[in-house]
Amino acid sequence: MQIKKVGVLGCGLMGSGIAHVSAAAGYDTVAREVDDKLLQKGLGRLYGFIDKSIGRGKMSEFEKRQVSTHLRGTIDLKDLKDCDLVIEAITENLEAKTQQWRELDQLCASHTIFATNTSSLKVSDQAAATKRPDRFVGMHFFNPVPVMKLVEVVKTGKTSDETFKAALAWVKSIDKVGVACIDTSGFVVNRLLVPYLLDGIRAYEAGIATVTDIDNAMMLGCGYPMGPLTLLDFVGLDTTHYIAGIMTDEFDLPQYRSPKLLQTMVEKGLMGKKSGKGFYDYSKGDPVPNDGELKGLL
Repeated sequence: MQIKKVGVLGCGLMGSGIAHVSAAAGYDTVAREVDDKLLQKGLGRLYGFIDKSIGRGKMSEFEKRQVSTHLRGTIDLKDLKDCDLVIEAITENLEAKTQQWRELDQLCASHTIFATNTSSLKVSDQAAATKRPDRFVGMHFFNPVPVMKLVEVVKTGKTSDETFKAALAWVKSIDKVGVACIDTSGFVVNRLLVPYLLDGIRAYEAGIATVTDIDNAMMLGCGYPMGPLTLLDFVGLDTTHYIAGIMTDEFDLPQYRSPKLLQTMVEKGLMGKKSGKGFYDYSKGDPVPNDGELKGLL
């Protein structure tokens, strides 16, 4: 299976990053969004990231030209019909994903490989919506996609060996490291990471330490690049709560259940960096610990 043209379904935070690395590696890439406003926002984020990286000496003008040469955006799903690989990066909702796969299954050639960027849903549940479960894999990228080297490549019970090898080879060709996983909720990273993040919240609920001290303890004591509460703000409190719910349904284990504080923060709109407040307050430039507001929620 030779992959020459790549389609990316969704041009949000993850989709735009996937489109970036695909085009930067020289693949003709089409990023599709549902309307022009969202498409332009996603492409603007992509090129803004590149420009900032060039300013910091992290990327080159060549990479920007490579992306602009090989990437185009569209709002027409039919523009993905001649792709050899289509990667889905839309909302983490099974019904929404399967609806898109049904449509693409009718549009795309029989050789086209379908890949989902899901972080928590079973890949096989999406593959079942198509007539090509043998050509269906998981490709779970990490944010920010241009920087993070890991991709969890997920094989279901029906994924063919040829498809899986092609997926791993493509991941390597875009300068990422593919980790082979079986199809289980959370794969490797979230299966281990989610309980750690939730325990960080439980430690704060228990009054063990402040936001800053919990984060510093894990950074300085364990060598982590950022603490659990900072990471939660970057991931999104609502996203973590949603993933925890899926994993609780899958495993029915207490370590995956959302703490009360997390539920309350989501209800109050404290989603983390994207909403301006979470465990830290980002509304005034540099983040400051949000202990005062959080203690009122305990």
